[in-house]
Amino acid sequence: MALCKAKGEGGEGEEPVSPTGQYFNSSALSICILAVLESEIPIDDSTALPLLNNVFLPINPRFSSIMVKDKDGGKRWKRVEVKLKDHIQVPIFPSAESYDTYINDYLSKISMKQFPENRPLWEIHIIKYPTKHAAGTLVFKLHHALGDGFSLMGALLSCLQRADNPSLSLTFPSLQSTTPTIPHQDTSILCKVPKMFSSAFNTVSDFGWSVLKSVFVEDDPTPIRSGTSGVEFKPVTILTLTFSLDRIKQIKAKLGVTINDVIAGIIFLGTRLYMQSADPSNFNKLKTTSHQHSTALVLLNTRIINGGYKSVKEMTKPQADSPWGNQFGFIHVSIPHLHSLHKPLDFIFQARKLIQTKRNSLAVNLTGQLLELLRKFRGPESTARYIHKTLKNSSMTISNMIGPQEQMALANHPIKGLYFMVVGVPQSLTITMVSYVGNLRVAVGTEKGFIDPHKFNASIENSFDLIYEAANEVN
Repeated sequence: MALCKAKGEGGEGEEPVSPTGQYFNSSALSICILAVLESEIPIDDSTALPLLNNVFLPINPRFSSIMVKDKDGGKRWKRVEVKLKDHIQVPIFPSAESYDTYINDYLSKISMKQFPENRPLWEIHIIKYPTKHAAGTLVFKLHHALGDGFSLMGALLSCLQRADNPSLSLTFPSLQSTTPTIPHQDTSILCKVPKMFSSAFNTVSDFGWSVLKSVFVEDDPTPIRSGTSGVEFKPVTILTLTFSLDRIKQIKAKLGVTINDVIAGIIFLGTRLYMQSADPSNFNKLKTTSHQHSTALVLLNTRIINGGYKSVKEMTKPQADSPWGNQFGFIHVSIPHLHSLHKPLDFIFQARKLIQTKRNSLAVNLTGQLLELLRKFRGPESTARYIHKTLKNSSMTISNMIGPQEQMALANHPIKGLYFMVVGVPQSLTITMVSYVGNLRVAVGTEKGFIDPHKFNASIENSFDLIYEAANEVN
């Protein structure tokens, strides 16, 4: 599945809401992003109002706008006066030895709550209680109609500075592919022709499969997919785990693959390990779970981002290479089957092969054009229902972001950690990842009461250990 390229993103005044913005805020879908910043010191909220007024609101007119219908039935962004106090929440919890459970329940509560239609689609939650990870927590809740993770990360970074030296800019890992070059590669026309046929075949195959998955073919009910209606309205549990980027890079170097290949392999193997362990009624779990068909929707950024993150000012320019808004697509990736615990590296190589094949086809572009045709002939609400079914028919969504290499600070509060989660999605499992100061933070959002979040995270950690040990045995 691909979301069509947003048009009219950025700018001043009552601009039209992009097609994707309308899909994400419709009768079928209401998807939001929770961006969580963990403070190293107790939070002083005395600077919250001036920071929001002087730094956050000027970033983009949408932060001061509501979505309204015009006389033709289309939706537009309308500027309104922002009452900042209505957008700031400071929860009060009962006294406790540990506040982690309270905060987890609070995140679940705000993830289900809809934004009022008469206010801009964002809010900030200032949690002053300590957890095992931080002395305080800031939660930005932003509607996905405002923009995707790339846009909102750019907005967030506009409010933050380097903790060690505010006069210096934050730096990010290279976004360039690190796939090794194959020696003696034949680039003659005789070599290119088969590749063209292969690309054409993959395009037709992937596009056809994407349409079938969106309309007719549902994943099997499994321990990670309840398959029930209204999953997006049920409580979620959000837990995180952290991996060292240095150790991930060691696996990458040993196997000659990319970091994304390693991460995908870890997630897929961990998911299959959880599926194997979650159903005690099966006597032969390995055989049973290995044949359960499960699909992940892997997020792809469709911008030109060779230069890394752009300033918000650059993203909102007309015809920008990396424009503000929702500029991404999904590819369907079948989660590899678990045939043997003795070959964990197969998950990395299988994930690499599957994702590369789909990246090299034009299915994402064709699906984007299909959505645009649906919008033109049947309207945005019908298109939103098509996207909803695409999500519902699959088992999970995987999304990742690149974060800064240096520690950040917000209003002189050093940020110890950060993660994000996409909520309101009609799936039982969502996994997001962001790198920060040498670590990869993985957030796992699970349907409460259906998936055991602690057991799932333990399966991901077990997967990492299996892959790390196996990679170290490679000569």
